[in-house]
Amino acid sequence: MFSARLSHKLFAALGALLIFSTACGGGAPVPPTAKPTGGIVRTPTPVPASDEEAIRQLMNAECEAVVQQDIDRLQGIWANNGTIVDALHTKDNPADDSTWTNWTALRDYYVNIVFPSNPTFCEHPNIQVNINGNNATATNSVKIGTTNCDNCNAWVFTKGNDGWRIVSLTFNLNAQ
Repeated sequence: MFSARLSHKLFAALGALLIFSTACGGGAPVPPTAKPTGGIVRTPTPVPASDEEAIRQLMNAECEAVVQQDIDRLQGIWANNGTIVDALHTKDNPADDSTWTNWTALRDYYVNIVFPSNPTFCEHPNIQVNINGNNATATNSVKIGTTNCDNCNAWVFTKGNDGWRIVSLTFNLNAQ
């Protein structure tokens, strides 16, 4: 009689435990949440309202791609025959400039010079844009990693059927 009462109480307790555990999520296993493919989280880019806004977005996309080390995104915003120039803080002396021209050279610049410094922050404050039809120029300051410089960059852009692209970037224009 004692063992019958014990097994009845044990059976009742196990039943209550089963009901409780099912109600608290102990039922069927939940599949793992899918992780985004690609591993790079990109800031959504709204459709620009003007050419100036599109150019500013392009400059910000370049910054974001540098921090994320996203070479594919950089390729998508540069013209194939683009040029990067390091003016070495002597803007009036082009003889000492370092220059990278065409996408292969630009890729090497980003991968071998910029990315190894692992910048965690990039911003282009003080942007001044001048648009002339399908061509534009811009100047700006830059804050990237630990580097801050005022009015030290000059950009050239062109607009084609697929939107604006960076044609050139000259940096380190300010004297040290």
